[in-house]
Amino acid sequence: MKFKVLVAMAIAMIAGSGVQAQDLLARQAPVDKKMRAIDSVALHRQIVREQMENPGYGLYPTWDNDRVHVYAEVAVPDTFVIDLRGFSMPTKNQRITSKFGYRARFRRQHKGLDVKVQIGDTIYAAFDGKIRVVADQGRRTGYGKYVVIRHDNGLETIYGHLSKQLVTENEYVRSGQPIGLGGNTGRSTGPHLHFETRLIGQELNPELLFDFPNQDVTGDTYTYYSAKAKRKAAQLARAKGEKVPADLDVRYYKVRKGDTLSKIAQRHGVSVNELCRLNNIKRTTILRLGQLIRYS
Repeated sequence: MKFKVLVAMAIAMIAGSGVQAQDLLARQAPVDKKMRAIDSVALHRQIVREQMENPGYGLYPTWDNDRVHVYAEVAVPDTFVIDLRGFSMPTKNQRITSKFGYRARFRRQHKGLDVKVQIGDTIYAAFDGKIRVVADQGRRTGYGKYVVIRHDNGLETIYGHLSKQLVTENEYVRSGQPIGLGGNTGRSTGPHLHFETRLIGQELNPELLFDFPNQDVTGDTYTYYSAKAKRKAAQLARAKGEKVPADLDVRYYKVRKGDTLSKIAQRHGVSVNELCRLNNIKRTTILRLGQLIRYS
């Protein structure tokens, strides 16, 4: 009899503990839900913090302080919208001395814009961002003393030929903050600012974003299109009977043996003057085999 009573009591205790366990789980459920909410907030804060620590978060896979061009293996999106609001002009000077594009004199591409400055003129950060490179390529080569900033809008800007850098690597700067002084260092024939705008290493014509004569940007945003995306967008506009934006309707011709500017112009229905304007060359420029000539 006593054995049966003990067994019954044991079963009751086990059953009771099961009810208590269920009650505990029931009470824990709201706590777990709250903890998940807290974890979500913490994750969001962490993402925001990482965005601040690594501008261009999600677009650039690495952070490198050694070189300007470190994106050979990085995939570039077909399209990307760059927010131009909150800008500052990198210099208050308005005179452009050399445009973006092919330089016949040096037989190479000029990947930025040269703006006339005097030695000692203040150079400003174009947007909020983080200083990625502060370096000196020497007196006779490349950028000379230069600064590279990776901006929160995904853009990277390069400021070359400085006489002095006023910032350090990994420093966060605000739009309009002084980052250097104008100079004549590196491969330079006179005091000027060499200014580049790039997206994951892809050079963009700064004049598509910045209007130096009017000290303004060209709009609230600028949409980058890859060559493939440009062709598709231009084809779609033509199919709809719409006017193709000038920065989308870009076509090139590869120079062959016996080609001249007049022959290329005639073949594509444009004037020689227009070819010269589009390619930043002169009528007397000697064409090279394989050279790409933009005709629209």
